[in-house]
Amino acid sequence: MVKIIKATVNDSALISKLGSQTFLEAHGDSGTKSEIENFLAEIYHENAIAKEFENQNVLYYLILFNDKVAGYSKIEIQVGNELVEAENIAKLDRFYLLKEFYGQNLGLQFLKFNIEIAKQNAQTGLWLRVWTKNIRAIKFYEKNGFKNVGGCYFKISDTRINPNHTMYLEF
Repeated sequence: MVKIIKATVNDSALISKLGSQTFLEAHGDSGTKSEIENFLAEIYHENAIAKEFENQNVLYYLILFNDKVAGYSKIEIQVGNELVEAENIAKLDRFYLLKEFYGQNLGLQFLKFNIEIAKQNAQTGLWLRVWTKNIRAIKFYEKNGFKNVGGCYFKISDTRINPNHTMYLEF
C-alpha cells in the first residue's frame, strides 16, 4: 500500500538520512569520495533540513510503501528559473526513491502527487534539474511530459561542478 504524507520539521533527521542515502545511490560517482562526503555533510545535515521548514514555500513529502519509507520530495512554490519564461512556477528541488523501491511504480505516483501539489498552490508549471549522466531519471521525466529547456551546472564542491539539464513541465 502506498501512502504519501507531508513531512514536518520533526522529520528532519529522517530526511537527512534518506537524502544522503538516495543522493549516494543516484549520484555517488558524480565526484570523489571526499567531495561527495563533504557535500552530504553540508546539504543534508539535519540542521540544514530543519531550517528549510521555516520557509512556508518549501514543502517536503514522504512516500511510504507497505509502511516503509521509500523516498521523499522537496517542492518549492513560486521559484522561477531563468530558462523558463512562465510565471508562478514551482521547483521540484528533490525527488528521490530508495533504489530498493525502483520498479514498484512509486515514482509515477509520487510525481503525479507533486504535480497536484504545485497545481493546488496556483502554479502553472514545474521545473527541475537533473544530472546529464542520470539517464534513468531523464527518461522518466521525458516520459512524463517534461522538456529539456537548457543546461545548467550543479556545484558539488569548489573543484567539482557537474552538468545538468533543466527540465520543465507546463500544466
